[in-house]
Amino acid sequence: MSPYRKAYESSTGLTAPKEAAQLDGLFQRIVRGDRLPPRGQQAVDAGLTAHSLNDRRENPQLFDYYQWVLANVLTDYPVNELSAKLIEMAFTCMSIFKTDLPQPLTLNPWQVPAMQDYPLETKKAVVIENNGVFVWLATLHPEWPLINQAGNDLNSAYIQLMQCLELRGVQLTYLGDLDSRGIQMADSLFRQLSRTSIETFTAIQSPANVSYWLTLKGKKDVRRTRRLAVKTPILCEELDSIRLFGKFVEQEQLVSNYERLIEEWLIE
Repeated sequence: MSPYRKAYESSTGLTAPKEAAQLDGLFQRIVRGDRLPPRGQQAVDAGLTAHSLNDRRENPQLFDYYQWVLANVLTDYPVNELSAKLIEMAFTCMSIFKTDLPQPLTLNPWQVPAMQDYPLETKKAVVIENNGVFVWLATLHPEWPLINQAGNDLNSAYIQLMQCLELRGVQLTYLGDLDSRGIQMADSLFRQLSRTSIETFTAIQSPANVSYWLTLKGKKDVRRTRRLAVKTPILCEELDSIRLFGKFVEQEQLVSNYERLIEEWLIE
């Protein structure tokens, strides 16, 4: 038994959750002082779902165990993790515009008009739905042209700049969670665009790759694979695969795949 589980059980009189062993490696990294990715990525790397360590509703017993170990065993070891919290009502990107300002660059609605003809650094960009995955990829590959979608946050500044970029010839491809809501969010964004083909938009997150990832990495959950309204035919096909398998895949599970596929797409 690991020292973390032993301390938890002897001090609380409770049995550690069945997934407790999956956190041993993470606790060891904290003790070493390793720089950690955002918490959702930490959870997926430990074989858990992305919200397991930051939302008690996902797995209350495991969440409480994780918090207890941090508060009672690892008190002398601060968690050196990247934050996934980004400013809302804004457009956050990496290596899109030619500027000497530190990256990522976050633009607020008042800056949008001035960016309409601002010099561009790239003719291709990858849209990342998940804040944490955006932060982690931006850290691993600071030269990559990335755009953060911030989940449901399709605010006016974001939409204006996305439409401006595609009008200026920037090719936009999209990566998001492979669950019902993730496909619906992809559909919502795509239908805001007028110059981007669905083939480009799904160049990496293609129906074939979606089916492959669901087969290889999918996790069962009826809540995350339910039927939702999606209008774009190719995205309907991807949602049908999710429903057929009854499985979902989170973006954090695909980072290693993304690293290879994004690199290939950018140099095509």
